[in-house]
Amino acid sequence: MYLIVGLGNPEKEYEKTRHNMGFNVINELAKEYDIEVTKSKFKGLYGMGTIEDNKVILLKPQTYMNLSGESIVEAMNFYKITREELIIIYDDVDIEQGSVRIREIGSAGTHNGMKSVVQSLSTEEFIRIRVGIGKEDSDIDMINYVLGAISKEDKDILDKGVEKAKDAVIDILKNNIDSAMNKYN
Repeated sequence: MYLIVGLGNPEKEYEKTRHNMGFNVINELAKEYDIEVTKSKFKGLYGMGTIEDNKVILLKPQTYMNLSGESIVEAMNFYKITREELIIIYDDVDIEQGSVRIREIGSAGTHNGMKSVVQSLSTEEFIRIRVGIGKEDSDIDMINYVLGAISKEDKDILDKGVEKAKDAVIDILKNNIDSAMNKYN
């Protein structure tokens, strides 16, 4: 069984921001595989189903980004999920908008949600899919950028990144991580 987690912030005001790319990927997977992500437990919303003959749990932590690790650890402990069965999807300002990067190991970088995950799991070894949100202008305030309004043009590009990340999850489950990294990195 795989635990597939999208990082984001729970309130409506954050729904259409760059910081919710992880939630957006979970929403697309849920739609494609008819999985309802409506149960409340593990400090999150989750649903169970099957993707490419693999049992999965789709999880959207509701702790706010900076405490995401708490939700993930609770779900992992309850279902006895190993780090090899964990896939985490999140936004990354250091990757071009619309691109994705897949890794099996790596630091949290500047992402506070991932800092919480790494700290809570006490490891940097788990599959992560980073959805590029870019940040070309270094003078823009980071918080306003990741939580601010998105132009129509940027939204179209970001939606392509969400679609790629969704397809990468499916490829990992259908084939393996090497296949997904070769196609999407």
